[in-house]
Amino acid sequence: MSFLFNLIRSVFLRMLELIWSSKTRISNTLSIYVKTNTGKTVHVDLNPKWDIKNVKEIVGKKLDMPPEELKIIFAGKELHNSTTIEECDLGQQSILHAVRTHHRISKLNTSTIEESLSEISEFNDSGSKPLNETLSDLPLDESNELEPNSEEQEKNRAHFYIYCSSPCKSVEVGKLRVRCATCKNGAVTVDRDPQCWPDVLLTHRITVQCENDFCQASILPNDEIESQVHYAQFYFKCSKHISLGENDEAVPLYLVKPNLAKIPCLACTDIRETVLVFPCEAGHVTCLDCFRDYCSARLRERQFQFDDTRGYYTLPCPAGCQNSFIPEIHHFHLLPPQQYEQYQRFGTEEYVLREGGLLCPQPDCGMGIIPPKVENGYTEEDCRKVQCIGGCGFVFCKKCLQGYHVGDCESQAQSSSNLNFQSGYVVDPLKAKDAKWDEASKKTIKISTKPCPKCRTPTERDGGCMHMVCTRAGCGYQWCWVCQTAWTRDCMGNHWFG
Repeated sequence: MSFLFNLIRSVFLRMLELIWSSKTRISNTLSIYVKTNTGKTVHVDLNPKWDIKNVKEIVGKKLDMPPEELKIIFAGKELHNSTTIEECDLGQQSILHAVRTHHRISKLNTSTIEESLSEISEFNDSGSKPLNETLSDLPLDESNELEPNSEEQEKNRAHFYIYCSSPCKSVEVGKLRVRCATCKNGAVTVDRDPQCWPDVLLTHRITVQCENDFCQASILPNDEIESQVHYAQFYFKCSKHISLGENDEAVPLYLVKPNLAKIPCLACTDIRETVLVFPCEAGHVTCLDCFRDYCSARLRERQFQFDDTRGYYTLPCPAGCQNSFIPEIHHFHLLPPQQYEQYQRFGTEEYVLREGGLLCPQPDCGMGIIPPKVENGYTEEDCRKVQCIGGCGFVFCKKCLQGYHVGDCESQAQSSSNLNFQSGYVVDPLKAKDAKWDEASKKTIKISTKPCPKCRTPTERDGGCMHMVCTRAGCGYQWCWVCQTAWTRDCMGNHWFG
């Protein structure tokens, strides 16, 4: 009887254990899509604690391919077998790329196979070492100097900033991604890291190894020899919402930067963690709160200016610098939604006026109208009579903006429309001298060095990306200049080059 009771009890406890483990597994699972270079896509649920070798085994079974012949690519880098899922900066419904590589290992014994695979995984096709080192390869310092406070590290971590038009409709932290510029496929490995914003925003700057079998590369003549070249196309995605696929893109706000150099704001002189750097020669810096105040003050007084070169309604540097118009108008999404709508309306009205049009004078209308010109059979009298079509329907005189009439216009007292009064947003020239991005950054780089986290060799960064490689003989440790820890995919997504 006791035997039967113990049997039932053990079965019951086993069932509870299975139920609990399944709930734990489900709650921690990442739902990921794996796309092959032949166009086939499979769905897998991955535990963040698994490594890429586990992923290859799962994907290999689904695709009926040997796991040892697969390589997994994400965000322009081949993932090392020992890299864990949680190190890859993956979100729900992210896309990994699986590419089959044919290695001749059938005649080798087991030990030779393992050595061969180890050599294959140590270097990727572009000749560079894999992105992630394993923890077992890194000696831990017992003094805990290499173990930064996670909260402090996250607080000081640099980020890219974007405007997510859908579904967030707000300014958020962004993630940098890359694909082939020709076929738009993400199964690529970059030949070098981006080192500045032009590398990301401009085309034909960085080449890639595209794994898409159907991609037609650009053909460039080179000393009478035609060579096929694949170029990288960088883009950004919002890190707040779940991935919507490879077409999920966001607009980069490349003037918004983390204030790693601790530069004071040119208006309030406070040192904030995130700032906006104007595209003037001096690179004046303002905190985001002061930037909103600057935009709001200029907006109330209709003091935005029209950039004839780009055709944008925008603002220059408040310090009065030449050639300092903000080129990407999505930066004005930092304003509240109501003010941004007002900015759009004013910009549209300004465009109409510059094209020789006018605005309907009826209160609460303001419809933009471009009347006909005295040509193509139109008389001067025809052009003087204007009707607000598509708006309130008001018919008025183009000259005096009163209701349409026959004969000369009555003299009207000119309404005060002078908008060139001084704004309440004033910049002290003495404060602006210290709020220069480039000069402060150069001074900081010149006087500061950081030790290699592994061997503590002092290292000076004189430009380029944040991916550091220790040049000391026998070290070669790959680390992040910002985090001062091992270079990870999270570092690449957050602050690859700035």
